[in-house]
Amino acid sequence: MMNSVMEQLNKLVMQILGTDASSPGFNMTTQDSIIDMQASTTETFRNLLAWVAAVSLVVGGIGIMNIMLVSVTERTREIGLRQALGARPRDVQLQFLLEAIILSLLGGLAGVFTGVVGSYLFNVFGTMRAELVLASIPLSFGAAAAVGVFFGYYPAKQAAQLDPIVALRRE
Repeated sequence: MMNSVMEQLNKLVMQILGTDASSPGFNMTTQDSIIDMQASTTETFRNLLAWVAAVSLVVGGIGIMNIMLVSVTERTREIGLRQALGARPRDVQLQFLLEAIILSLLGGLAGVFTGVVGSYLFNVFGTMRAELVLASIPLSFGAAAAVGVFFGYYPAKQAAQLDPIVALRRE
């Protein structure tokens, strides 16, 4: 029914203005078109934020991997000594994997704290209301742990594959 009303209004306003359909000189919008445009804009913004978050996780994960690789390199003698005293490669791998997870969870904790404080400050000083979704907090810690496991696996595997004799000779 809305389309029929819009057509009739369009014809009436063109008659009043003395214009034709090729250049009417006005534009008609409905609440539905405004709502659709706002929904489209919101969806585009949500997708953009998702991509930014994904890139941030990858960059953070690469940082964790680099830190862990440096840690393996600097602690080669410690790894060799642990293996010489009976630690299995699995034990060494688990140690470095847990370190990577702890690093990423600390980063996740800092991110959650920043998000909660930022949401509060936005509510106090901003013009729009920001709502904190409590389900996003465990989700963020889960994502941080997943990043730690994914990007910490390679350095942990490198540490576990060190030969104890070669590791103990290294200065």
